[in-house]
Amino acid sequence: MQQLIKPLASLIAGLLVVFSVSVQAQQPGEQPRFLSLSAPDGFPIIPVLEGWVANADGTVSFSFGTINRNEEAVDMPLGPNNYIEPAQWDGVQPTHFPAGRSTGVFAVTVPGDQREIDVWWHLIAEDGDDMKVPGRWGTGAYELDFILPRPQGGIQPSVGIGESGRQAAGLDAGTGDYPGGTVSAGTAVEMSVNVADRSNRDASDPRFGEPLDIGVEFNKWQGPGEVVFSRHEDTVVEENPYEESDRRFRFFREPAVNAVKQPGPSGVAKVYATFSEPGEYIISTKVDVHAGPDSSNGDQCCWSNVYQRVTVR
Repeated sequence: MQQLIKPLASLIAGLLVVFSVSVQAQQPGEQPRFLSLSAPDGFPIIPVLEGWVANADGTVSFSFGTINRNEEAVDMPLGPNNYIEPAQWDGVQPTHFPAGRSTGVFAVTVPGDQREIDVWWHLIAEDGDDMKVPGRWGTGAYELDFILPRPQGGIQPSVGIGESGRQAAGLDAGTGDYPGGTVSAGTAVEMSVNVADRSNRDASDPRFGEPLDIGVEFNKWQGPGEVVFSRHEDTVVEENPYEESDRRFRFFREPAVNAVKQPGPSGVAKVYATFSEPGEYIISTKVDVHAGPDSSNGDQCCWSNVYQRVTVR
């Protein structure tokens, strides 16, 4: 037993020496590598290929997301640091990246006869590293089943721009002009989408006795200035359903001001947006049916994206 203790003690002592030297080797002003609980901002934005979809019309869509490990949103304009190749697909990607993981934020749809051509999204980090990812067809593990209903009937919801715009469903359900016309910088303007849950759920299942909520989230997509969102007065803010004595109480998070839980099976979700400066903007809206047990970002199902072009003077 003593023979085992001596080598173990020597190993622990050696590790402590290495740890001590590593920390002492830090230059003044640097974050300690071992003692820092949170890393500083300045991380690159990482593009993610979520998968590909074989569309009914023979085209193929590549779904992309992002990882922003910074604590704040980051803007990267279109150009040498944010581009897609082949160049014919460039320009559809976001320039604004909210903090955290963003799943399925946009798609590139290619004709069936071009599906074997890789579609590369490049995001260049501050140190010059090319954080690129290919939209690539054919790998079964990356095929998404957006077209088919999920086990409990979940499927992509329909969404239209404004209160009465034509509805569609899909990773790219459409891009159109903001129906309110030109808006003024610094003034809150109402933005809306009309949504519907197309899921065919078993009404005899007690989980589906009442229509499920539809999740709606508005975000800046492209534009020269800041976009600040605020709740519309029609939005019902969810309150913590648990008593303070319930340990689940502290895990409740109030929805963000740019997010709406629209009562199903259909309705109009509204939010206010204030644009900091003039220019051309695009606001994206992601609509989901994640209230169902067969749908979530992690399951890669079921949501639709729509985009509104806004001119600000």
